[in-house]
Amino acid sequence: MRVRTSMLSLAALTSSMVLGGMSCAVAAATIEPAVINSVITASPVLKPSGHAELPGYRGDFDHFAADVTGNRLFLAGEDEGTLEVFDLRTCTHLKTIKGFEHPHGILYLPDLKRLIVTDSGAGMTKVVDAVSYRIIGSIALTAGADSMYYDPSREHLYLVTGGKNAEPKMSHSIISEIDPRTGERIGELTFDTDFTESMVAEQRGQRLFVNLTGKSAIAVLDKTNRRVIDSWPIKGAALNAAMAFDETHQRLFVSTRKPFKLLVLDARTGAALADFVAPQRTNQVMFDKANQRIYVAGDDYLSVIQQLDENHYEEVARVPTATGAKTAILVPELRQLYVAVSPGETKAGGALLRFDVVPDPLIRPVAKN
Repeated sequence: MRVRTSMLSLAALTSSMVLGGMSCAVAAATIEPAVINSVITASPVLKPSGHAELPGYRGDFDHFAADVTGNRLFLAGEDEGTLEVFDLRTCTHLKTIKGFEHPHGILYLPDLKRLIVTDSGAGMTKVVDAVSYRIIGSIALTAGADSMYYDPSREHLYLVTGGKNAEPKMSHSIISEIDPRTGERIGELTFDTDFTESMVAEQRGQRLFVNLTGKSAIAVLDKTNRRVIDSWPIKGAALNAAMAFDETHQRLFVSTRKPFKLLVLDARTGAALADFVAPQRTNQVMFDKANQRIYVAGDDYLSVIQQLDENHYEEVARVPTATGAKTAILVPELRQLYVAVSPGETKAGGALLRFDVVPDPLIRPVAKN
């Protein structure tokens, strides 16, 4: 999803990446955005470990997918109509795959060695052979495909189509449930908003949470029949977009764009438990289960929020990145986090940043009541 960007030069970026988490705020305390921490923590939580430049790239990037076994990282070049392929361990840029219009979300299927790529252009969602890097098919759904969520428990893929990304634009959006291995459409559900964003689902339960961004609400669906069983308005903010989920403690971590905040919600009731200032143009929220952290990617820095217990949270670091560094992926198997730096409408070129996740030796399992 596009959140327009301009970018610092990569030279300025890399020279500014001096690590050091900095203590910020606890729970729902108010933070002034201009105040970037005052006390350096004893050790960094994210350590820069590599980067790659894409000097010819123009426009915005969108989301990632990782092939850990094959040592590859895939990045959607939303504005250039490409998939960019990188080496996970060296950050080397390996290949540019062309043939898309506006790619957004990516699913890698390791058993089939295929990629499913949502494309909001007229050509529909694409199927890519991840060995030859050729587009080998498409999945015909309503135009405007954007966000996706793969549910491992059901091995089904949920895709957002229609809405403001369709051509012509549509007043409603559709969530389609498909079998990504066959392309079979299992069912769909229509929402009366033109702006629907990220989704997350329970793996030990039957609920799917959907950010109805245009309504500033979260819809709760029963995965077994695609029926809406609850709806929660977002309070104190609007335009909820990115989302992550801690199923063990039933906590949703939701970013908003008006203003840019990170909200902690009780996933059983929708009640707000805490909120933090988020980076401008935040477009990615990640939950690190092993280290009990939430990472929030947006302009200029990564916000790192520590889960002290299921009801208490503290922002422990703001790690410098760059303007336009708004989508990211956590690869827990490698203990690494990757950030895409979109050049937007400038001529600076794009970049990939890599950080090593530094485990906290003092972390203890969060108690569950």
